[in-house]
Amino acid sequence: MANGTDDDGQALRGIDVTTPHSARIWNYWLGGKDNFQADRDAGDEFLTIYPGQRDKARACRYFLLRTIRYLANEPGVRQFLDIGTGLPTANNTHEVAQREAPDSRIVYVDNDPLVLAHARVLLISSPEGATNYIDADLHDPETILAEASKTLDFSQPIALMLIGVLGHIQHYDEARSIVSRLLEALPSGSHLVQCDGDDTSPAYIAALEYYRDRSSVPYNVRSQDQIAAFYEGLDLVEPGLVPIQQWRPEPNPFGEPPDVAEFGGVGRKR
Repeated sequence: MANGTDDDGQALRGIDVTTPHSARIWNYWLGGKDNFQADRDAGDEFLTIYPGQRDKARACRYFLLRTIRYLANEPGVRQFLDIGTGLPTANNTHEVAQREAPDSRIVYVDNDPLVLAHARVLLISSPEGATNYIDADLHDPETILAEASKTLDFSQPIALMLIGVLGHIQHYDEARSIVSRLLEALPSGSHLVQCDGDDTSPAYIAALEYYRDRSSVPYNVRSQDQIAAFYEGLDLVEPGLVPIQQWRPEPNPFGEPPDVAEFGGVGRKR
């Protein structure tokens, strides 16, 4: 069980509220409260080019929710390694997993001090389970695996959650290598849950090009075939790799989502 520290509180008080921050912009698109005017302005500028971005953010969140519920209830997964945490909003990984199975153990990974400070203050585990946070970069899977093993049992199935994060790796071959290394360390019965922006929407690509000139962490779209290759050697869970709004859709407060140029699915390691 994690608790906020004085250092975390100081980190939250000392943040720069005048410069847009990608995690806070995403938080704004999701309807969260951990953002400032500069983030809202930047988010609105993105929306003028690609109005579907708010729908995309919501679709990613509901994809996360549905896949965790599936994993907890059908194959009975009790361990989750969530890399690229982002700022907490509603239905975070540990909340969904521990609602279904209170003894679930979750490790969040991010290398952004702001995200980690928020996470430690706001994300509290159930008494039966565990929630931990790792300050590490996706480019360094060895550190992630070593630190995660302090909370997760690598002899039991683990769900590797990569929600909208692989696009931040510029080189596709490197992204493939990182996913392969992480999956290699997981036992049989583990799962990969992954989604990323695809190259099917010209407006989305144009918005990302605009954002690339204003961000130190640009986002790279992939083709649907490239995203599918992340699952090489895994058994795909029905309905396979699809636009995420089509993965076992359920009613939600925002109605049926439109096409959001985001492709992914769930794969099981043999």
